[in-house]
Amino acid sequence: MDVIADSLLEVRNVSQAYHKDSTSDFVVLEDVNLALGGNEIVGLLGRSGSGKSTLLRIVSGLLPPSSGEVIWRGAPLSGPAEGVAMVFQSFALFPWLTVQENVELGLEAQGVARAERERRAEEAIDLIGLGGYEGAYPKEMSGGMRQRVGLARALVVHPDLLLMDEPFSALDVLTAETLRTDLIDLWVERRLPVKAMLMVTHNIEEAVLMCDRILVFSSNPGRVAHELRVPFPHPRNRHDAAFRRFVDDIYALMTRRATSVPAPTQTPAVESVQSLYPVGTNTLSGLLETLAADPYRGRADLPALAGSLQLELDELLPLGETLHLLGLAELEEGDLRLTDTGRRFANADADERKTIFANALRTRVKLAGTIRSVLDERWNHRASAVRFRDELEDHMSPDYAEDTLRAVIAWARFAELFNYDDEADQFFLEIEA
Repeated sequence: MDVIADSLLEVRNVSQAYHKDSTSDFVVLEDVNLALGGNEIVGLLGRSGSGKSTLLRIVSGLLPPSSGEVIWRGAPLSGPAEGVAMVFQSFALFPWLTVQENVELGLEAQGVARAERERRAEEAIDLIGLGGYEGAYPKEMSGGMRQRVGLARALVVHPDLLLMDEPFSALDVLTAETLRTDLIDLWVERRLPVKAMLMVTHNIEEAVLMCDRILVFSSNPGRVAHELRVPFPHPRNRHDAAFRRFVDDIYALMTRRATSVPAPTQTPAVESVQSLYPVGTNTLSGLLETLAADPYRGRADLPALAGSLQLELDELLPLGETLHLLGLAELEEGDLRLTDTGRRFANADADERKTIFANALRTRVKLAGTIRSVLDERWNHRASAVRFRDELEDHMSPDYAEDTLRAVIAWARFAELFNYDDEADQFFLEIEA
């Protein structure tokens, strides 16, 4: 963590855990440290489940950490932080209030007189480009306009720190780009009434485009794995060669720990419990076909692939890591490369694809292999899903456990490895009469 003189915010050794019925707690954040000074934008970059949004709630004072402390403007934080405002990805507007009334809410809560509320709200609305819409209701506005209202509502209280939780993710590409550009222009021109911004994002380009520093989070539990200082002045050109190299370097950094796929004669190294992404087999098949065809011919640079498929980091990496796990592709140093097995799958007919996928499940996904072995041994070839769900929840959150089971069920059905009875909550084998 960089040492920053006169820090506005310091997060010291913060961890967050939630108690479970099992013997161990579920740890969301572990030993997180960061410092934020004035006149800088810091991005928290990582995938879902890395605790970034949880950290925002801790920084805002809405959630006390399990351990560690937050120092806000030189004093330990206890309760909601004064001088901090937040923008959410879901707009979070009251539909029965006008734009003016939505923006005034924070000032009203602070006891600001009506005339002053109206004046400051009008200034904030004009600042973010919605002058003339003061009397409109949220239902009458586009998503981009509603998010501008959310920004105005946060800015009208003149916070020292603006927190943004994926503020552009619910918008279409063009609207998000316009809003990002407008916000950065206001920041560079010193027209925003804030001292610093801390934002959560899954979008690497967005982080490089907007932020002065980027904290890259690892997952399970969430930690600051890397801290990067963005070397480019504003305004930034996403098509500049140096900008593209920096984006490529971050993709490589976030995929560097992936290991090579073992040779067919080796036993794959598999963790005792794996958290799986519930990605569909049609999507996996489509990605393999895309990799096998022109212009990639078996190897793709992740930023280029993300751009052509219009996928963000949080969408593309789970696909790449799933293909890596199954031995159908290798994900490493920012590239996704087909293995020989993956190439065979891409060129195979439907029956051969099922055979290839079934073999990958049995040998490379321990949960799938274990379920199939149990079913083979049972006289009725049925087994309750409860025991497998409980085992998963001993090592991960109930949500992750459910995602993992959903993934295994969908993949096993595609491969015809086993089936699942939803009503009975049982796995079973289809036995021919």
